[in-house]
Amino acid sequence: MKKLKLIIRLIHINLILVKHDLDIILSAQKFFLPFRILFYLNPGHWLRHKVESRGDSIRHALEELGPIFVKFGQNLSTRQDLLPDDIVEALEQLTDRVPPFPSQQAHEDIEKNFQRATLDVFKTFDDTPLASASIAQVHAAQLPTGEDVVVKVLRPNIKKIIQRDLELIRTFAVLLTRFWSGTKRFKPMAVVNEFETTLMDELDLLREAANASQLHRNFADSDLLYVPKIYWDYTYHNVMVSERIYGIPVTKITELKQHNINLKALAERGVEIFFTQVFRDSFFHADMHPGNVFVSPKYTHNPKYMAVDFGIMGSLDPVDQRYLAENFIAFFNRDYRRVAALHIESGWIPQNTPVVAFEGAIRTVCEPIFERPLKDISFGALLLRLFTVAQRFDMEVQPQLLLLQKTLFNVEGLGRQLYPNLDLWATAKPCLEKWLKTQVGTRSFIRHMRQAIPHWLEHLPQIPELLHQHLMLAYQQRRETAFSPNREQANKTQTPWVKITLLVTSISAIMGLVITRIH
Repeated sequence: MKKLKLIIRLIHINLILVKHDLDIILSAQKFFLPFRILFYLNPGHWLRHKVESRGDSIRHALEELGPIFVKFGQNLSTRQDLLPDDIVEALEQLTDRVPPFPSQQAHEDIEKNFQRATLDVFKTFDDTPLASASIAQVHAAQLPTGEDVVVKVLRPNIKKIIQRDLELIRTFAVLLTRFWSGTKRFKPMAVVNEFETTLMDELDLLREAANASQLHRNFADSDLLYVPKIYWDYTYHNVMVSERIYGIPVTKITELKQHNINLKALAERGVEIFFTQVFRDSFFHADMHPGNVFVSPKYTHNPKYMAVDFGIMGSLDPVDQRYLAENFIAFFNRDYRRVAALHIESGWIPQNTPVVAFEGAIRTVCEPIFERPLKDISFGALLLRLFTVAQRFDMEVQPQLLLLQKTLFNVEGLGRQLYPNLDLWATAKPCLEKWLKTQVGTRSFIRHMRQAIPHWLEHLPQIPELLHQHLMLAYQQRRETAFSPNREQANKTQTPWVKITLLVTSISAIMGLVITRIH
């Protein structure tokens, strides 16, 4: 029965591919040349009225295939390192405005979790959803204590639908890899696996609530960004309740102007928020499309953002943070040798890569960019060029950097929509330089020492016993080699280690005495 459903779904998908001219695109590929006659025998081939561009064909087909395929297309739109520009541009236009599911289903999920009627849980509950997307929809409600909230409810049977369509997508990826050598560098299975991980994270609303709570804490005292409060007593894996915010959608420029919002400051603050999340907190909102961003009408000269939807968050480890910040600064200082060295040091490209050759490739690509005013330089495009050049030198795909790149594109595009003359570099540079200063120098050394000392003190009492064990082992080895034919050579080898052990023992004893005196 399961296989039959998959076959029926596959036939349905095939009809949609034909409808949107994707059979023409497939027939043009080298693998399908021997079978091209089959495409001409297809009645749909002769009945079509016009042929769309391949990007539009793919976009329209995904929209008709359903929300999971739309999500997959949105995920692919972040892979500028893998796909041609025209396809990426088309996929970026995908929207997941999905018809809402019946409110009765939302009531059933709420009542199943709380074991009581919806109106016993909430004082009021609006059956008309505020928004409906591919994974969940949102309803306005009010708590018994009077707070206005939004209730996010997962779509019914969404997990089964996702798993069914993921099987098909995975099958396509396997077939492409096996029969079409041109797709190997696109890593179809890796892309599908990454997509599955992202989707499964979005299906757990407890995880999203935890993300929102962390971001709320990071900006608790900030005048830059407000993150709605989570009501944990009302939150489950398929239902999430958060504070309702009242803001102006960031894309409604006319309305922002009517409220006298300073658009230049708003654009610059958006950039500051992004770099603060990435470099100060290493925890950034990675789904910053306009539908998730609002502006508080209360603040005009120092505008304040409001964000929602925290299912996709990004993070960088300290090494990636450091190298990324230094890369940005080196790029805008045109220090291409430093950029090349940083890529090799970070392990993003092989250690045996010739620095001079890599430096020359970067210079060739990037010098034309810097002939334009800084305000006309796209940070996101620069990062993309960096990845493209590095790929020629066998740079491995860095998923955490691709997520960052996607978010940077969103932030940059949004900022320039608000204020076309936004100088992203002038706004970002102080944030980067300030962060780098906190990572190097005497103050940084002292801070890291303070953080490490409690850990050292915790293990200090174990050091004498460990040293005793090491000395006993060295003593036994010395006795065993006493009768060895190579006794003289063995003694020479062990003598330095015995001296080092005695030195460490002495230092540990002195530290122990000092600590004892302190206490």
